[in-house]
Amino acid sequence: MALATPAFAQDTQTPPADATAQEDSGVRDPNEIVVTAQGRAQVLADVPLAVSAVSAEQLERTGATDIRTLNQVAPSLLVSSTGSDANTSARIRGVGTVGDNPGLESSVATFIDGVYRSRTGLGLNDLGEIERIEVLRGPQGTLGGRNASAGMLSVTTKAPSFTFGGMAEATYGNYDFWRLQGAVTGPISEQVAFRLEGLYAKRDGFYNDVNTGRDINNRDRYLVRGQLLFQPNSDISVRLIGDYSYRKEDCCAAVYATGDVSRSNDGLIAPGTPVATVLTGITGTTFAQYFPGYNNAYSRQIATSANRSYTGVTKDWGFSGEVNWDLGGVEMTSITAYRDYKNTQAADADYGLADILYFGPKSGREFKTFTQELRFHGTAFNDKLDWLIGGYYANEDLITKSELKFGNDYGRFAACRIVYGSFSAFYNPNNVGCLTPTGVAVLSNTLGPLGAAGATMVQGLQRLDTVRNVGDDTANFNQNSSNFAFFTHNIIHMAKGLDLTLGLRYTNETKKMDANFNNTNTICPQQQAALLPYMGVAALAPLAGGIITLSCQGGSSSALNGLTLNDTRKENKFTGTAILSYKPSDDLLLYASYSRGYKSGGFNLDRSAFKNPLATQPLPIFPISTANAGYYADVLQFDEETVTAYEAGMKYSSRGFNLNVAGFRQEFSNFQLNTFNGTVYLVQNINGCKASLNGGDRDLSATTGVCPSDQIKPGVVSNGFEVEMGLSPVRDINFNFGVTYAKTKYANNLVGSKTGAPLDPALRLLPGKLLSNAPEWVVTSSAAWTPSLGGSLRGLLYVDARLADDYNTGSDLFPQKAQDSFVVVNGRIGLSADDQKWALEFWVQNLTKSNYMQVGFSSPFQAVSTTPTAAYPGGSQIFSAYLAEPRQYGVTLRSRF
Repeated sequence: MALATPAFAQDTQTPPADATAQEDSGVRDPNEIVVTAQGRAQVLADVPLAVSAVSAEQLERTGATDIRTLNQVAPSLLVSSTGSDANTSARIRGVGTVGDNPGLESSVATFIDGVYRSRTGLGLNDLGEIERIEVLRGPQGTLGGRNASAGMLSVTTKAPSFTFGGMAEATYGNYDFWRLQGAVTGPISEQVAFRLEGLYAKRDGFYNDVNTGRDINNRDRYLVRGQLLFQPNSDISVRLIGDYSYRKEDCCAAVYATGDVSRSNDGLIAPGTPVATVLTGITGTTFAQYFPGYNNAYSRQIATSANRSYTGVTKDWGFSGEVNWDLGGVEMTSITAYRDYKNTQAADADYGLADILYFGPKSGREFKTFTQELRFHGTAFNDKLDWLIGGYYANEDLITKSELKFGNDYGRFAACRIVYGSFSAFYNPNNVGCLTPTGVAVLSNTLGPLGAAGATMVQGLQRLDTVRNVGDDTANFNQNSSNFAFFTHNIIHMAKGLDLTLGLRYTNETKKMDANFNNTNTICPQQQAALLPYMGVAALAPLAGGIITLSCQGGSSSALNGLTLNDTRKENKFTGTAILSYKPSDDLLLYASYSRGYKSGGFNLDRSAFKNPLATQPLPIFPISTANAGYYADVLQFDEETVTAYEAGMKYSSRGFNLNVAGFRQEFSNFQLNTFNGTVYLVQNINGCKASLNGGDRDLSATTGVCPSDQIKPGVVSNGFEVEMGLSPVRDINFNFGVTYAKTKYANNLVGSKTGAPLDPALRLLPGKLLSNAPEWVVTSSAAWTPSLGGSLRGLLYVDARLADDYNTGSDLFPQKAQDSFVVVNGRIGLSADDQKWALEFWVQNLTKSNYMQVGFSSPFQAVSTTPTAAYPGGSQIFSAYLAEPRQYGVTLRSRF
C-alpha cells in the first residue's frame, strides 16, 4: 500500500491523543485501513483492486490542499491544468481526458463524499479537512455512480463527531501566501452532531507582466462547509452536507516556449524569424520587449495586452444527503445531491503583447447536476454470498457561453502574415493591408504578378486588416444529459480464502444539444463573396483561400447568426467486472481480474468543428449555410469510449510492512482525443487498424489512410506494472515507495472513427507513439521521522519526491511540446505536542526549483507558414506553455482541540 499512512479510513470520530501519537509513529497495523472501493467497507489489504488510500496526514505533510498535489503521493496519477482551473485534467496509467472542451467527460471520475463532480476541474478547490482520498486505478464500470474508463478519485471529508473538538490553522509563505482554516464539531443533542468549517486562501501570482506590473495566476478563494449527522438509533445514520466556495482569480498565463522549455523550440523564436518580425512590427516593439522571457521562460516574465483581462470567477455550491439504514439483514445506502457550478473566465487568448485574440468576461460554463444513488447490501446462503444491488440517476444541464473575439491587432497581424510570407518586398506593418504604396500599385496593376485579379486581392488584404474586435458576442451551446443505471456487485466466497467477484452494470444515457450564435464578424461573408470565384484558378487559389481563411478563422462569421442547432444522442451500454482472488494466508492476497469500462460520447461544443457536407467546399473558405444545420450538429458528435482491462496482482500486509504489485493491460476503443492545432479544436475517436495503412495516417492528406470497418481494433493500449511499498522498521520512522511503469501508446496504424475514416492530418505524429502526458516511468517516495523529544514534545522531519520520465505534453505530439525527465521534492520540519494540540511546521514545495511545463500548445494563429519540415512539423508555428508552479516555502501554525 504505497503512500497511504496507517489510518482508520472510516473513523469519523476525533482520535484520542494516544491514537494520534501511535499514528505518527507509524506502528499501526496496515490491515486496519478501511476503504469503500467496492461499495462496502472493506479492509484495504483484502480489496482485490489496484487502489491507494491516501490519508489526511500524508496530504498535510506533502502540502496538498487540492487534488492537483496528489501527484506527489500517487505514482500512477497525473493531474494538470491548462487555460483555467475549470480545465484541469486527471490521468491514471497515462490515460485521461485531453483538452479544454466541456463536452468531453472525464476519463478519471471525481467524487466528493460520494457525489459525482461532472468534470475533474469541478472538484479542484481547497478540500478543507478530509478523512482520506482513494485513488482507484483502471476502469470503473460497475460501481461508483458514474462510469469512468481510466479510474476514479474518491474524496471523503471529515464527518461530524459527537465529541466536541475542532482545529485552527494559519499558513504564511512566499508570494505573500496566506491560508487560514478552521473547523469545529460536536453534539447538538444525543442524536445530532454538527460540523462547521471554513478556509480562506490568497496568494500573489507567479507570472509578472513587465509592461503593466500585474501578476497573473494568483489565488483568492474561500470555502465554507456545514454538516449535520443525525443518528436516532444504531440502525439509522443521516449525514447532510452543504457547501459553498468562491474564487476570483486571474488565471491562466502562459510563456512563449523557447529552447529552455523544450529544446525542439530552438530557432522558432529568435530575432529576425518570420513570426517575431511580424509580431514586433505590428506592435512597434523590440524583440526584447515582446519576448521578455526569451530563453529564460522560467523567470515567468511575460508581456500581454494591457486592455485584456485574465479574471475568472467561480461559484460552486451544493448539498447532499446520505442515508445509511440497517433494515435487518439488508443495509440501504441512499445518496441524494444537487450541485451548481458556474465559471466565467476572461483571457488574453494569444498570450502575447499583440491584441490578436481574447475571451471576453461573459465566456464560461455552468453545470447544474442532480444525482441520486441507491444501494442495497447484504449476505445470503450462510454468508457465502456478499451481494450488492443498486441504481443511479443523474440529470445535468450544461450551459456554455463563448465570447471569443479577434483583438484590435488581429487584422493587421493576419494581413502581415500573408504579405511577409508571399510579398515580403512590399511588407510594411504600419500600412493598411501591410502593403507599401509601391506594393499596392504593383499588385493592383493588371500587368503585375496577380494579373487582372490584383486589385481584388489587394482589396481583400485591406478588408482583412479591418477584422478587429469582432467575433462572438456569445456562442451558446446548451446540453442536457439524462443518465440512469442499474448495477449489481457480488462477492461469492467459494472456499476458505477463495472469492469470485462478479459485477454488471447497465447504463442508459440521453444527451440533447442545442446551440445559437451572435457573431459580429461581417467581414467574413464579404471576403467569401469577393474571393470565392478565384478558388477555381490554380495560381490564385492559395492567396484567395488564405485571405478568406484568416478573415473567417475558426468559423467566425456573422452568417452563424441565422443558425440554430438541435440534436439528440442516445446510448445503452453493459459493463462489468470479474475478479478471482485468493488469500493463502492472512497476510497475502492474490487476484486476477477482467473489467469492461465505458465513457459516454457527446458533442464537441465548439463552432470551429463545423464541416460542410462536401469535402470540395471546406469551411471556413466556403460559407456556412443554415440549410446544413442538421449536418453541422451531426459532425459535432463523437462516440462513446470503451476499455477492456486485465489485471493480476498481489498484496502482502503485515505489521510494519506492506507490498502491493499489480500488472495490467488496458485496450481502449474509440479513444476520445481533443487537440488544438493552433487554429481550431479537433475531436476524433481514435481506433487502430489491423491492416497496414502504408503511411496513409502519417501524411498531410485528409483522405488517405482509410481502414475497412471489419479491420478496426483498439487504438490505444496501456501495458505495465505498479509496485507500492510501505515500511516502518522502528517506531517513529515511516518509508513509502511507489513505481509505475506504463507503456500507454497508440496503435501503429490509426484511424479517426469506428467506421475507419482517416485520421486528421494534424494528428499524423500519433501512430505508434506514447500518449501525451504519459511518462513510461514514475517513481515516488517519502520518508517521515516523528521522534519523541521529551517533555510531551514530538518532532517531524518529512521529505517526499516524484521522478517522472520524459513525456510529451501536447496531444498532437509535436516535439516542441516535449518535456524532459524531472524530479519534484517537498519537505517539512516541525515541532508539536504529543497530543497534537499544537504544531509549528516549516515547509517547502519544489525544494530543488525543478522547472517543467504542465502543457505545451500551439500559440493561437502565430505562424507565417505552416508548411512542415523534419524538425518543425508546424512550420513556423510558435508555441506557448503553461508552466508548473515554482518553489514555494512557508510556515504553518496548527491547533487541535
